[in-house]
Formats: sequence, C-alpha cells, structure tokens
Amino acid sequence: MAGDNSTTDTHALGPQLSVADIVIITVYFALNLVVGVWSSCRASRNTVRGYFLAGRDMTWWPIGASLFASSEGSGLFIGLAGSGAAGGLAVAGFEWNATYVLLALAWVFVPIYVSSEIVTMPEYIQKRFGGQRIPMYLSVLSLLLSVFTKISIDLYAGALFVHICLGWNFYLSTILMLVITALYTIAGGLAAVIYTDALQTLIMVVGAVILTVKAFNQIGGYEQLAAAYARAIPSRTVPNTTCHLPRADAMHMFRDPYTGDLPWTGMTFGLTIMATWYWCTDQVIVQRSLSARDLNHAKAGSILASYLKMLPMGLIVMPGMISRALFPDDVGCVVPSECLRACGAEIGCSNVAYPKLVMALMPIGLRGLMIAVMMAALMSSLTSIFNSSSTLFTMDIWRRLRPRAGEWELLLVGRLVIVVLIGVSVAWIPILQGSNSGQLFIYMQSVTSSLAPPVTAIFILGIFWQRANEQGAFWGLMAGLAVGATRLVLEFLHPALPCGHADTRPAILSSFHYLHFAVALFTLTGAVVVAGSLLTPAPQSAQIQNLTWWTLAKDVPPGAKTGDVQAAQKHAFWARICGFNAILLMCVNIFFYAYFA
Repeated sequence: MAGDNSTTDTHALGPQLSVADIVIITVYFALNLVVGVWSSCRASRNTVRGYFLAGRDMTWWPIGASLFASSEGSGLFIGLAGSGAAGGLAVAGFEWNATYVLLALAWVFVPIYVSSEIVTMPEYIQKRFGGQRIPMYLSVLSLLLSVFTKISIDLYAGALFVHICLGWNFYLSTILMLVITALYTIAGGLAAVIYTDALQTLIMVVGAVILTVKAFNQIGGYEQLAAAYARAIPSRTVPNTTCHLPRADAMHMFRDPYTGDLPWTGMTFGLTIMATWYWCTDQVIVQRSLSARDLNHAKAGSILASYLKMLPMGLIVMPGMISRALFPDDVGCVVPSECLRACGAEIGCSNVAYPKLVMALMPIGLRGLMIAVMMAALMSSLTSIFNSSSTLFTMDIWRRLRPRAGEWELLLVGRLVIVVLIGVSVAWIPILQGSNSGQLFIYMQSVTSSLAPPVTAIFILGIFWQRANEQGAFWGLMAGLAVGATRLVLEFLHPALPCGHADTRPAILSSFHYLHFAVALFTLTGAVVVAGSLLTPAPQSAQIQNLTWWTLAKDVPPGAKTGDVQAAQKHAFWARICGFNAILLMCVNIFFYAYFA
C-alpha cells in the first residue's frame, strides 16, 4: 500500500453528484468567465499599470472582499477545518490575529508605500536601502514561498476536494482547475481578479453558513459541541497511547506555553510576526490595498476584511470539529491502515473533515453550489498568486536583466511566468502528499515560520529606524536565512511519526515550537541588522525621505489641491468614520478572545 499516493478512487465518499449539481457547477463557471471578461474589458489592461494595479481606482468593498478571499483559498477551508477536527478551537487564532495586522497595514504600511510611489515590495526595499542584492533576494524568496506554501497547497487541497466529491482521478482534477484559472488570469489582469473575488466571497460565505447550520442541527446545537467533540473517539485505536483522544483543552483559545499544541505565547508573539509578513509585506495582499482610490478606501477595505476574518471560527473551525464528532472513524483515525482506507495518508485524515461534511449534509443542488464555491475559492487564491508572482518576476527580476525591455515584452514575460509556476507547483504536489504532514494548515505555517520572520524584521526596522542601512539589512537576511533554512531542511528530513512511535526527532524540532522559533529568528535577524548598520556608514537622505514613518510625504486629501472645500471635508469625515470603526472592531475582537480564552 505504501506506493499508493492517494490518487486511486477508493476514497470517493458515498453519494455522487446528481444532474442538478452538475448543471449548477457548469452555470457557475460560465458566470465566472463572463464576470472576468466583462471586468477585463472595462479596465485598461494593455498598460503595465492597468494590468498589474487595476488602474488605482478600486473602492473599499471589492478591496475588503478581495483581501478576505485572497487569504481564504480552499487550502484554508480544508486546512482550518482539518486542524479544528484535530485539535479544537485554538487554530481560529490564526484568523483573529489578522485583525490587528490588517489595521497596521492600512494605518501604517499603506501610507508609506503610497508616499514612496511603488508597485511592488522589493521596489520599496530598493528605494529604502539601495543596492540590488536585497530586492533580488526578496523577489526570489517570494516566488519560492508562493510555490511551496501557497500554490501547491491550494492545488492539493482543491484536487483532494474534487477527488473526494466527484471521484475523478486526482491529477485530472488538478489539471482541469489549472487550465480554467490560468485562462482568466492571463486574459484579464488584476481587475478581473478583484471582481471575481467579490462574487466568490459572497457565495463562499453563504454556502458555509448553510452548512454550519445543518452541521449544528446534526449534533443538537452549539451547547452540545464540547460534549460531542469529546466523545469523537475512533473504534480502532493504537494500544497504550492517548493520541486517539480529543484534546482536553479543545474548547480553549489560550493554551499552555509548554505542553499546548498551539501555545498562547507563540499565538500572540510568533504569529504576529508571521502575520505581519503575510498581510503587510507580501505582494499578494499589499497589491490589493495599493489599488485603492485613496487612503480612506484602503482603510475601510482593511476593516471589512477584518470583520470577515471573524467568521471562520464559526463557519470553518467548528464544522471541522463537528465533522470529527459525526465521522470519528474517518476524520479521527489513528491506526495507519485505517487512515489509508479513509484518505490515503498514513499519518492522519483530519484534512477530509470539510469535504466529508459537504457530501454528507448538503442537499442536492446546494452540494453542487458548495463544490463550485470550493473550486472558486481555489481559483481566486490561485489567480491572485499567479498575478502577483508574475508582477514580481516581470518588474523586479526581468527589468534588472533587460533594462531596455518594452511594454509588450514585459506583458508577454508576465504571462509566460505563470505557465512556468504552474509546472513547478504540479511537480511539488507528490512531495507534499508524500510528506503527508497530518495537517495541511500546520505544514503551511511551519514553512512560513522558518522563512518569513527575517523579512518582517527588515521591513519593520526599515520603516521605523532611520539608521538601518543596506549592509545591515543584507547580512541580517542572510543570517536569518541560514538558521531558518536549516530548521526547514531538518523538518523535511524528520517528518512527524504516526501514533504510537517514540519522538526521535532532533530537539530543535521536538521541543522548540515553530511559533516560538519565529520569535527567536525575528530577534536574531533584528540584532544582526542593528549591529551591521551601526558598524557601517548611515544611509543617504534620499533613502529616508518619504520612505520611513518619520519622513512620510503628507497625504493630500482629494480636493485640497483644487481648493474644493467640500471634497476635503468629506474626506476628513470618512477618515473619522474609519477610525471609529477600527476601535469598534478591536473591541469586538477582544471580546471574542476573552469569551473563548
């Protein structure tokens, strides 16, 4: 059985799709293509700025919906529900933490990026530190992270979903998804991506709400959740072990810093460092906010996205827990032979929690809609990653190699990069399947924790400390890379063992939690940057003007230039509304944390 890498059709789950479901899926995809084509015709996509930044004219609601949808790929649906099934509520902290970082994005980072007039993140670093080494390193790192965490995980999750729901061959499902996605990314540019995101977010949330209500009905309401989850024990267990038992702290957000699977110290500090990288310095996300009409629209977009990020606890994590309560033998399996039967992976099957629930509880017709939405979630997250990665490669790497490249050549290269990315990602899927780290979501976070903290450190020091310079930042990044990559390689060489085996992994893996490692890595990089900067000459004034928090170009409100008093007053009024809403949002967030702590 070891050779079976879960591409056979033995795990297709009972009920197959009806004609109504298939009709709905077809209509949905047709609609999607229409929206994509319509928005492409509206935006000026034959200019570099039109194709990559949607003409800087987006309003707040598509930005908010798109920020949310870009981060909620189907990898997140499957991964979050799976981690909820495996360990309870605490994994929702990954979503809730985003609130504070999204506010930082709109109030701190976007004003600086706008003030420095940039299109991509490495371009900012280039202006702030000078030199070619750092921007080049960041462009390459960001492409690598796209392939290893985002693209391959979303593809794997989406194909797992299609494969379980439709019983199609695993690779056939992957290739079909890719063809449709690539078609409309290559055709439309960013405007297509933002409008289709808005449509998909709406349908995803509605579908998830219906499924959540049905799931809670199955177990007798929210009051029964803790009891039902605690009883979710598979019929076959490994003797003399406790790994088949649901966690005793499943209903708590804050867990013990030493014995917890998601320690509260790591979820507070380590996660904030990784989230700052993701939300404030990552091309995929920042590109959304930079396409805003003005700062108020960027702020309102962040606030809307933060409210939406509160939803996954009830719509994804809790249904994952219910799925384990309803199907303990499949979702909660611990015996390797049982897990192979349930999902084709020996180490655990928590990843099938969400697809199982959709197939078992959704009525005919709605089931088709839900599958269409999951495929769409996958496509939305993939389109945004493809679009941003091609922007990065074209603007930061290709332009360095060919400074004279014309507009037409740049657009062509951008489209070719997408094709190459797809090839590499498909090749990585079997490795991801083979590494079978029981939980997709945790695989994604641990890769991030080894590579992202150094980047967060140089952005934060570059923005808040004027003395930071190129030498300090470069050697800081290199030190961080050496330490982070070492841990990452060790992690691939010593994967987690199935239930009942003694943990023989090196101490840096077994006793040093990856969220705590992120804090250590961030601190190390910061120390090297500070030391390196103080030992070498200070940066020139051109590298500081308009580029740090203390030397921002004043944001001129619309109407101030032309003397239109009404426009200026309106701008100030909406700025106050945004500020009030941000405070309200933080209160809501703190209340939820306290309630589930």
